[in-house]
Amino acid sequence: MKAKVMPDGRMSLPADLRKRHGLSNGGEVIVEDTGDAIVLRTLDQVVARAQELSRRLIGGRTGASVEDFLADRSREADGE
Repeated sequence: MKAKVMPDGRMSLPADLRKRHGLSNGGEVIVEDTGDAIVLRTLDQVVARAQELSRRLIGGRTGASVEDFLADRSREADGE
């Protein structure tokens, strides 16, 4: 697909692309410069990617969840 970038930096994405990625009513995207390409991702895509990376890094280890972290902080606060 082709999109035009205006001199002021604005860009118009084709309607079918916006619809497919949940941007029909507009929205924000994350712009990534990979060195040889510009990649646009929706916020949902970025969050899903971060969650997948976290799952791979944690690998089911006990004590590594947000809930575990908050419980630890709560116990520490109770001990003060």
